[in-house]
Amino acid sequence: MAGSSVASSPGGGTSGTAAPGAGGAAAGYRPSATLPFGAEFRRQASRRRTQLALGFMVLLPLIILVAFQFDAGDDDGGGRGEFSSLADLATSGGLNFTLFSILVSASFLLVVVVALFCGDTVASEASWGSLRYLLAVPVPRARLLAVKLVVALAYSGLALLLLAGTALLAGTLRYGWKPLSSQVSAELAPADGLLRLLGVLGYLAVVLLVVAGLAFLLSVTTDAALGAVGGAVLLWILSSILDQITALGGLRNLLPTHYSSAWLGLLSTPMQTDDVVKGAFSAVVYATLFWGLAFWRFTRKDVTS
Repeated sequence: MAGSSVASSPGGGTSGTAAPGAGGAAAGYRPSATLPFGAEFRRQASRRRTQLALGFMVLLPLIILVAFQFDAGDDDGGGRGEFSSLADLATSGGLNFTLFSILVSASFLLVVVVALFCGDTVASEASWGSLRYLLAVPVPRARLLAVKLVVALAYSGLALLLLAGTALLAGTLRYGWKPLSSQVSAELAPADGLLRLLGVLGYLAVVLLVVAGLAFLLSVTTDAALGAVGGAVLLWILSSILDQITALGGLRNLLPTHYSSAWLGLLSTPMQTDDVVKGAFSAVVYATLFWGLAFWRFTRKDVTS
C-alpha cells in the first residue's frame, strides 16, 4: 500500500523483495560497505549537540582561567579539603591548572558528555523515525551498532582530549611550564608530570567506558534520547551515593564508581597502582557486559521507528 510504513525485522532486512545474489543477498551487496565510519563521523559532527559539547570542553578551561583572575584571595578554603589544596596549586603552573580542570570535570561534567554521545546515538534515530530507514539500506544491525558505538567513543575521547589540551595550553601560557605539584606527591619535573597526567587521562577514559556502556544500552532500549542520557547519569550518581554508605562494607567494591577516583594514586610518590588496576578491570567488565546486552537486545527486537 502507498501509505504503509517500513518495518525492519530482527534479521536487518525489510519486508520488500529484491533479486537475490550469492547467498540470497542482492547482487553486489557488501555488508562491510554499508554505513562507513567516516560518513557517520561527519554526520554526527554536523549535529548541534556535538558542536556544543565539544565547544564547551574548549570553553570550560578558559572560564576557569578567567575566574582565577577575579580571585579576591580572601577565602581561606576552610573545610574544602582536597579540593581546596588542588585549587590553591592550580595557578602555580600549566600542569597544575590542567590537573585542576580535570578534577572539577571528572565527577560530573565528563560523565554527562560521555552519556550524551553514547546515549543519544541510537535513541535519537529512533525518535526521528530514521532508524528503520538506516536498516532498510540494508545496514546489518550489528554493523550499525558497532559503527555508532565507535563514533560515540571517538567523540567522547575527543572531548576529553580537548578539555585537557585546552587547559594545558591556556594554563602554560598564563602560568608557565613548571613542575607538577600535589598534596600526595613530591614535586614532579614537567616531563614526568606530563606523563602522569596522560596516565590520569587514560584511566579516566577507561572508567568512563562504564558510562558509555550503560548509556548505549539504554539508547537501544528506548526511543527517548533524553531518557537514555539522563538514565545513565542518574544511575552513575546513584552508584556514587551508595559508595559513600560504609554500612555496605565489601559490597561497595562491586559498584562501578568505587574506583572512579583511583587516578589520584597516579599522582602520589611512589605511584599507587593497585586500585587503578582494579578500577580498570572493573570498568572493562561492566562496559563489556552493557555492550553485550545492547547488541543482544538490538539484534532481536522489532524496529518500527
